[in-house]
Amino acid sequence: MAKILAINAGSSTLKWKLFSVPEETVIASGMVDRLGLPESVFKIKKADGTKYSETKDNIDAKEAAAMVLTRLKSDNIVEHLSEITGVGHRVVAGGEEFKDSVVITPKTLKQIKDLSEYAPLHNPTQAYYIEVFRDLLPKAVQVAVFDTSLYSDMPKVNYLYSIPYEYYEKFGARKYGAHGTSHRYVANRTAELLGKPLDSLKLITLHLGSGASITAFDHGKAVDTSMGFTPLAGITMSTRSGDIDASLIPFLMRHLGIKDVEDFVDILNHKSGLLGISGLSPDMRDLDKTKETREQSELAIEIFVNRVVKYVGSYIAEMNGIDALVFTAGVGENSWMIRERILNELSYFGVTVDDEKNHMHGEEQVISQDDAPVTVMVVPTNEELMIVRDVERLAKTE
Repeated sequence: MAKILAINAGSSTLKWKLFSVPEETVIASGMVDRLGLPESVFKIKKADGTKYSETKDNIDAKEAAAMVLTRLKSDNIVEHLSEITGVGHRVVAGGEEFKDSVVITPKTLKQIKDLSEYAPLHNPTQAYYIEVFRDLLPKAVQVAVFDTSLYSDMPKVNYLYSIPYEYYEKFGARKYGAHGTSHRYVANRTAELLGKPLDSLKLITLHLGSGASITAFDHGKAVDTSMGFTPLAGITMSTRSGDIDASLIPFLMRHLGIKDVEDFVDILNHKSGLLGISGLSPDMRDLDKTKETREQSELAIEIFVNRVVKYVGSYIAEMNGIDALVFTAGVGENSWMIRERILNELSYFGVTVDDEKNHMHGEEQVISQDDAPVTVMVVPTNEELMIVRDVERLAKTE
């Protein structure tokens, strides 16, 4: 029985799942958190629910990868590492070079590194993990799955900014989007659940988590998305500002005495959004608990809902209609309150919500009323499964 490892590496975490194929069942999963920091945490969960956790200071990236593979053997999840025939790596930025997932070669690895300017917090780390797992599992096929590939061939009218065209030609200044693997999985799964071909549907998928983005699918093609040149743009997020007037940046830098623009970009990425507006927390659950007693908590929720509604409304207009609206990710899957608020603001499009269904905590479910002209669904995302499927598909061509 072959096994494929899905790797989702961040600057401070290594998340992974091991799948058996072709069954596509998860036989183990885990993460290493607080990489390079005191009290780094290694966690693993087996298919039978058994869990193991270990705390160790300053686990680095190479050690984290070795710990994963060592634990898989010591717990008899794999007898030999050769059972792992493929490793799929989530890579944030693929630019315009990568319109699909690819088998990693020395050339593609160099390209991933060269694209680090577009995702400086992610691509270098992900390239490093590719090298580590290549060395630890030399016989396994290594595949890169790009967040941006879904959006590489959006219509120019949607991915270009209204700035001199030569900036796009010379520097690649355009909208690249993010969360593409999640949106791709959710769109395809929604079509399956509806029993219709994806290329017959107009869908809007809402990935509402700590990072949040919205994507419009018109007859199977991603035609627009809320995130931009980087994941900073779009709707209000947990700590990211979303869209702002660019002139606000030099204005506030002067008033705050900030000299380096990167310091202000850090504020927009890490101190804004729900956290910045509420002055309390980036977590929607905390804001929900305090919205009755703190005006800023309620205001942060209202702004979040407002920005989602604006994007959804514009995408419905852009596609001249909608068949289904789909919620996913942490907030989208778990907050009936946020879903209700958003849907109540979209009733003029024929969007409805069934209160009883919306309050139920299920996995995949329809939450619109039975006779609604627009189907509203909750579909949990599964980026790792999408990664595994890409590895299976591309491994067959090797």
